Amino acid sequence: MSISVKICGLKDPRHIAAAANAGARYIGFNFFPKSPRSVTVDEAAELMLDVPVGVAKVALVVNMDDAGIDKILSRTTTDMIQLHGSETPERVAEVKARFGLPVIKAIGIAGPDDVSQIEDFAGAADQLLIDAKAPKGADLPGGNGISFDWRLVQRKYWPCPWMLAGGLTPENVAEAIRLTGAKQVDVSSGVETAPGIKDDRLIAAFCAAAQSGV
Repeated sequence: MSISVKICGLKDPRHIAAAANAGARYIGFNFFPKSPRSVTVDEAAELMLDVPVGVAKVALVVNMDDAGIDKILSRTTTDMIQLHGSETPERVAEVKARFGLPVIKAIGIAGPDDVSQIEDFAGAADQLLIDAKAPKGADLPGGNGISFDWRLVQRKYWPCPWMLAGGLTPENVAEAIRLTGAKQVDVSSGVETAPGIKDDRLIAAFCAAAQSGV
């Protein structure tokens, strides 16, 4: 069994090529203005032209209204929408119905009390992204380079596919996969040399390490 890898927050064609060459299945484009990884719609439209056929292009948005999503989808070749804010299960269902694309819903986990919400979203989203909950007062809902206790989702099986995220790096991703049984993993800050600055070698190392965790 191979592990599906998502590299998120790409802003440079060189890093898109590195991710694709390393075997990434998903490439994420961040439309949250506060993020150091954010891109404009026009920038994303150009970057998506460099994504090979067979690699899914994911638009990450945070509590964005329909008009904003409409703008992204009308001008880019987005394949999937990632909702990374405080969207409700009802909002997830609305986005799916309105835009007709698969929806990934990110869920922040800090402790046992956060796990129950996964069931609430599992019936609404096409996929779940199980991430570390952002610290109180954080500007970013994800991409903070922190992890959570992976034992909270150890060998869990939900009604839809899920990705493990939150503080993953080339050094710990194999262990995370072995412990949780995750079949998909997502990384952003873990393949950067500085916030928003990806590194080709770290991307390749992460993808290779993910496969070694099978």
